[in-house]
Order: sequence, then structure tokens, then C-alpha cells
Amino acid sequence: MGDYDTSVNVAVPPATLFSYLADVENLPAYMPRLTSARRHDDDQVTVTAHIDPPGEPQQAVQAEAWIRVLEEGRSLEWGAPGPHDYRGRLHVSAGDDDGSSRLSVELHTERVEGAQVDEGLAEALRGIKSAVEASEAGQ
Repeated sequence: MGDYDTSVNVAVPPATLFSYLADVENLPAYMPRLTSARRHDDDQVTVTAHIDPPGEPQQAVQAEAWIRVLEEGRSLEWGAPGPHDYRGRLHVSAGDDDGSSRLSVELHTERVEGAQVDEGLAEALRGIKSAVEASEAGQ
């Protein structure tokens, strides 16, 4: 079993960051392998991604997941069905400076991959930070 967590400061107000994250169609802007994300109802989402399996050509895959937007407490919870009990939570809070945010992520998976999971979380947070700050700046 693996539990992972990390956080990053983002130079936008908490309401702006949370609003950006709550729109699942923004997922491909900050998750590098995702090419699309479509919400079907309150919780269900279909995502499409390009993957590079070792020794195989790059391929597109589709998967079903769920995402819950929790306005109270500015959190998002997500997960995907399957054998690895993959689920996580993003939480937006006020940052140390006026007008900034602190974004924290927690991830649980039965598939323990250590450094690979840590790097994936760091990559996702860097992507979120870059995308939302650029969006706020009008870029």
C-alpha cells in the first residue's frame, strides 16, 4: 500500500485556483499525458491519454474515473475503479502571501511505486501551477 502527499504554493487567489481545478475539462492543460476529459454526470468522467508502454508503440487509452467537487472546504476527491484502489484528494487553502494559494495533494494506491509516484505528483502540481498562473495572467 502507498500513501503519498505533497504541496505547492500557487500565485493566484484560492477561489481562482479552486474554480480552475473544479472544471474537469481543464485536466489536459496540466496533466501531460491526458488529451481529453469529459464529465458524464455529477461524478463520472471519461479521460483519454497517450501512454508509452515499455517496448510498445505510443497508444491512446480511455478510462473511467470519478471526481467529486467539494465546495465546502475547497477540495476535490477522485478515484478510478480497478485493482489498485487508486484515489486521491486535492485541497486548496490560503497561501502565505495575500492573493496566493497552497495546493495540497494526497494519493493512495495499492500499487507501490515510490519514486515514480512522487515524481508524478510533483509533475502534476507543477503543471497545475503553470497552467493556472498562465490562465490568470491571460496567456
